[in-house]
Amino acid sequence: MSSSDIMTPPLTADEAAHAHAVAERIALEARAAGGWLTFERFMDLALYAPGLGYYSAGSVKIGAGGDFVTAPELSDLFSRCVAEQCAQLLEHGGEILEVGAGTGRMAAAVLTELAARNCLPDRYAILEVSAELADRQRRRVAALPPGLAERVVWLERLPERPIDGVILANEVLDALPCRRFRIQNGAILELGVAVDGQMLRERAAPAEPSLVQEWTRLAAQWSAPLPEGYVSEICLRVGPWLAGIADCLERGAMLLFDYGLPRAHYYHPQRLAGTLRCHYKHRVHDDPYVNLGVQDITAWVDFTRVAEAALECGLEVAGFATQAAFLLATGIERQVAEATDPVEHARRAGEARRLLLPAQMGEAFKVMALTRGLDAALCGFALQDLRDSL
Repeated sequence: MSSSDIMTPPLTADEAAHAHAVAERIALEARAAGGWLTFERFMDLALYAPGLGYYSAGSVKIGAGGDFVTAPELSDLFSRCVAEQCAQLLEHGGEILEVGAGTGRMAAAVLTELAARNCLPDRYAILEVSAELADRQRRRVAALPPGLAERVVWLERLPERPIDGVILANEVLDALPCRRFRIQNGAILELGVAVDGQMLRERAAPAEPSLVQEWTRLAAQWSAPLPEGYVSEICLRVGPWLAGIADCLERGAMLLFDYGLPRAHYYHPQRLAGTLRCHYKHRVHDDPYVNLGVQDITAWVDFTRVAEAALECGLEVAGFATQAAFLLATGIERQVAEATDPVEHARRAGEARRLLLPAQMGEAFKVMALTRGLDAALCGFALQDLRDSL
């Protein structure tokens, strides 16, 4: 359904059949809408269409047999550092809610570390949209000691009763469907997909009023107009998503981990092609119109937008730092040093380098803390405060 020449591993017969079914589903909706869909709707269908979308179907997504590796999957050092921050927030009790829990490895590691600190949450709730990942989470949690496993529950929707405690979201915001635009003759055009015979092709159309309004607001903040042909993303779903999550927090903190940038860097004039990235079999490329339903589609996070949405929800932006700074502040070096066996020490040191180095995950990934009803400074942001960049 696309003419892309990207070099990714070939699809299996089952994957090719699945991708064809997803393409047919998208084409059917596009034809019903007059032959064109916004990129936001295309991404929504490719990732979340019931029974077909990447996160709704049964393929393995995370780990060696999947398409990408997250920080919790790379090393439990990451989750132990998260537990360090959670321990501070759970000093007087409370719950943890994890939104999008991957394979469950972070949940298991956080609970194990908090048990060692005698600081367990009353409940560890998981909200997961992927049936495949939820199954993997259940199997991993089942291997925990009973005193830990029995604290974990799975939710089908956000809890109706707000919690005191911690909300965790690792690499969730990047998967929210976004709008895409191109600057042409100084104006904004919206990018989407059109049906061309048996193909789905990218086509530009006049931007809908909501996108024009948001682009006008953003353009007023830029020191100079964006260059001709500039392409990028605007995620209008951040606000509604965050508002729903914020309603779940009575008192405590929300910790968001994702790759992204402050707005001034996100919409830098030299970032001509935007931030869209696709992941298939550990290959990264920028063509969302291939491998439909069997590859991940993401866009970097505009953390300024997250901060604006948080303030509208009555939350405080209590911290913003690189992943490297957060992990150093929460004791990753101590964890490496505690390994006295040379082989274990070398393994931890190697994992720490991947988590910390700028060329790996250390700089591209950021951590943002949003709080309600808290006065104490959070330990994870003791070494770096990038809030002024927002």
